[in-house]
Amino acid sequence: MSPATPRSAEGPRPRVGVSACLLGERVRYDGGHKRDSFVADTLSRFVTFVPVCPELELGLGTPREPIRLERRPGGLRLLGVRSGTDHTEAMEGYAAGRLDALAREDLAGYVLKKDSPSCGMERVKVIGRGGVPSRDGRGAFAARLLERFPLLPVEEEGRLNDPVLRRSFVVRLYAGQRLKGLFGRRWGRGEAVDFHAREKLLLMAHEPEAYRELGRLVARIKDLPRAEFAARYSARFMAGLSKGATRGRHANVLQHVAGYFKAAPEEDRAEIAEAIEEYRRGVAPLEAPLTLLRHHVRRSNEAWLRAQTYFDPCPRELLAENP
Repeated sequence: MSPATPRSAEGPRPRVGVSACLLGERVRYDGGHKRDSFVADTLSRFVTFVPVCPELELGLGTPREPIRLERRPGGLRLLGVRSGTDHTEAMEGYAAGRLDALAREDLAGYVLKKDSPSCGMERVKVIGRGGVPSRDGRGAFAARLLERFPLLPVEEEGRLNDPVLRRSFVVRLYAGQRLKGLFGRRWGRGEAVDFHAREKLLLMAHEPEAYRELGRLVARIKDLPRAEFAARYSARFMAGLSKGATRGRHANVLQHVAGYFKAAPEEDRAEIAEAIEEYRRGVAPLEAPLTLLRHHVRRSNEAWLRAQTYFDPCPRELLAENP
């Protein structure tokens, strides 16, 4: 494999949990669906989906009485809108078993349905005292999912319309898949060291301290049991990438890369500097300086630079107009 081959092209497709209604499955309370074009038409070309509908799988049927979250003495309850039937304990029991099954699916990510009393990730409507609603809830199943898999990349379909949030999600999804490719088979110390080197710029764009901490961990690799090293490295790596990459950190990384081309013609260096500065000021998208630097990286003799996942951390088709 050439060092310039995007790391996102390696290995099997990531397995991604998804609220089944987003794929067009008619599982909602009214017998309908909430098909999302990005999820069903674009993301589906690159991942293997594991569809889940907690309400249907709980046995509520379709069509069915709608449910909602209500704040009662003792905590949130999941209740039928008309009958008041309490599904809280049943959902808790279902979630425990379903999450055990999902753990065996080796998921790389999850896409939830926004606003759902079972699957909403944030700002789900909760009925409070006197029937007054607030938007401070989390779906009953989604809450258990996020507790069970705190480092799993999880998003709602609505938030994936935001270019910054979409990029963050798919970058983390494919980064986790690369980790599985490393630690999911027999690996040696050299392979772990090479992996860390390839991920340097990506980590620096998200959380520089994560790169430094992981570097110290890699330096101790001979002193640690293999399983402990893999677990500690994976947890800190994914936690680092969960920190949103900022415009300033991206610009710093881009300038670092530009430093490798000091011998390039002056007009080329000026063009690179201008593209980075326009991105830093918010005038141009990230893809503008990235495209320019990819061109120079491909022509360079810097194997380390050409191998960096930063330039193609995921299939470009999954990105909205880059932030």
